Amino acid sequence: MFFLIPGTEEAVNATTSLATKSIFDIILSSGPLGVGIISIQVLLSFIAVWIFIERFFTIKSVVKEDEKVMQNLRANISSGNLTAVQSICASSDTPLARMVEKGISRLGRPMPEIENAIENVGRVETFRLEKKINYLSLIARLAPMFGFLGTIMGVIKIFYDISLTDNLSIGVISSGLYQKMLTSAGGLLVGIIAFVGYYFLTMMLDEEVNKLERSSIEFMDILHAPAR
Repeated sequence: MFFLIPGTEEAVNATTSLATKSIFDIILSSGPLGVGIISIQVLLSFIAVWIFIERFFTIKSVVKEDEKVMQNLRANISSGNLTAVQSICASSDTPLARMVEKGISRLGRPMPEIENAIENVGRVETFRLEKKINYLSLIARLAPMFGFLGTIMGVIKIFYDISLTDNLSIGVISSGLYQKMLTSAGGLLVGIIAFVGYYFLTMMLDEEVNKLERSSIEFMDILHAPAR
């Protein structure tokens, strides 16, 4: 004859029931608050992925276009063909083209003034490229906080259910545990995705800013060349 430890059969039945549930069923089992927090985390993950994709292709296209623009500008500036340079800048919607165009418009003025004008445009263009990227940093911080909120609410739900039933069985506390674990895991996952995306885009942006600085230095060197 086999003897069952009290509560063992109930625990086995709960485990078997959990094994047959889909992840969607488990999410629903976490209660309205848990579903709400998880829905917010899913929304944040979609926003993070969208920002990453949009900024990635924007920065990548700017890098490629700036390289082409610089190749076209180099020969024309060296030969003094300012009309061609202005035409290239006007037809190119890139940070480098706008920086060079601002420098060309200041020709005839002191070199420090030309350099300062180019740097000002460079700062504006850098801000344009990095916009939205900081939202990834915000999501990376915010998502785990929602997870922590779900954890606290899950613990509160566990004790509340116990107080109503005066029972410590798995069936009573499982709903709160689902909410606690799912929201914590969801928050960490979304936070990791957003953080990795933010770090990767920041590295891309730093590389592009460095290229813009080198190009502006080269442009100033070309302007100085006739005087040497």
